[in-house]
Amino acid sequence: MTKADLVEKVTALGDLTRRDGEVIVDTLFDSVIGALKTGDKIEIRGFGSFRTRQRKPRIGRNPKTGAKVDVPAKRVPYFKPAKELRDLVNPKDHSGGEVDVHHPPAM
Repeated sequence: MTKADLVEKVTALGDLTRRDGEVIVDTLFDSVIGALKTGDKIEIRGFGSFRTRQRKPRIGRNPKTGAKVDVPAKRVPYFKPAKELRDLVNPKDHSGGEVDVHHPPAM
C-alpha cells in the first residue's frame, strides 16, 4: 500500500475531499516523525509503538573497494507491533497451529 492508497482509503470513509484525506495522512505522519525527532515514544494501543534506538559507532566496510569505513553512532526509528497486530497478521487455527493461507491443509 502506498501513501496515495492510504489517502484514498481515508477519503472513502466519509464525506471528505482528496485534499482532506491528504491533510489527515500528512498530519499523522508528521506527528510521528516530529515525536521521534525529539526522542518521544508513540504508542497506539492495539497497533504498536514507535521509538528510536541508539546504534553504537562501528567500523564498516565499503563493499566495492573493501576499505574500512568509520560508521558514526546514530539514532534509528524502530517499530514494535502490538500483540493484537501480530495475532491478526499470524492467525491460528483451532488446533493451536498456524494456518497457512497459501497452502490449506489437504482433506
